[in-house]
Amino acid sequence: MKLMKIFILLLIIIFVWSVFVEPNILTVKRITVQAPELKDLKVVFASDFHIKPYEMYRLKRTIKAINKQNPDIVLLGGDYVSGHKKGSSMTIDKIAAEFGNLKAKYGVFAVIGNHDGWQGKEEIITELKKNKINILFNSSKCFDKFCIAGVDDLQTGTPDIKKALNGTEKPVILLTHNPDIMSDVPYSVSLTLAGHLHGGQVRLHRALVTPSAYRDKYANGFLNDNGKKIYTTKGLGTSILPIRFNCPPEIAVITFD
Repeated sequence: MKLMKIFILLLIIIFVWSVFVEPNILTVKRITVQAPELKDLKVVFASDFHIKPYEMYRLKRTIKAINKQNPDIVLLGGDYVSGHKKGSSMTIDKIAAEFGNLKAKYGVFAVIGNHDGWQGKEEIITELKKNKINILFNSSKCFDKFCIAGVDDLQTGTPDIKKALNGTEKPVILLTHNPDIMSDVPYSVSLTLAGHLHGGQVRLHRALVTPSAYRDKYANGFLNDNGKKIYTTKGLGTSILPIRFNCPPEIAVITFD
């Protein structure tokens, strides 16, 4: 009987932590990638916001945390809205207006995620552009020493990597919502950044479930896959179930050496 009470208490603690505590934690993940061609560049990468109607505090806190890193460039990986229908999410005009407060030397660049596609890709792109967020839609932008490229969402659109990389002769960072495009990413890309998988949201020694054809291969963190380098963020919000366990929300601060 005593063991049963302990077990029930443990389940209650895990439930409270997973639903009310961990999803509201914000961590700053710092990684250094071996890519000397991008040395001295500081990237802040954030994805899978999934902002619900009552979560303005979480959105503002995230924007503040990103700006605090003093990034050279901010990259956003999609899924700004939450759920499949508009009523389950904060409206995109409010989300985009907060994104307009992001500050970076080279600006803010974004791709679209599957939830954005389900809720109206064109409207979301329009609102982001209104707030000076540069949309990478199978396209790229080059600066003096590097390029940023981004593709359409794999699930709700047609990513065209070749088109996105056209003319990017300088070192390039490729932005995608879904990491499942990695088999088609050329070795010439210095680093691919992805989201979508949320790290699995629930992790023990590994992600228990991921919506990927590659299972947990790209679930979370940095991977050098036979010369192809990718970082997949755990993201910031939740989807399907409002829980996180051993998988706290994060923004990623990426530097190069």
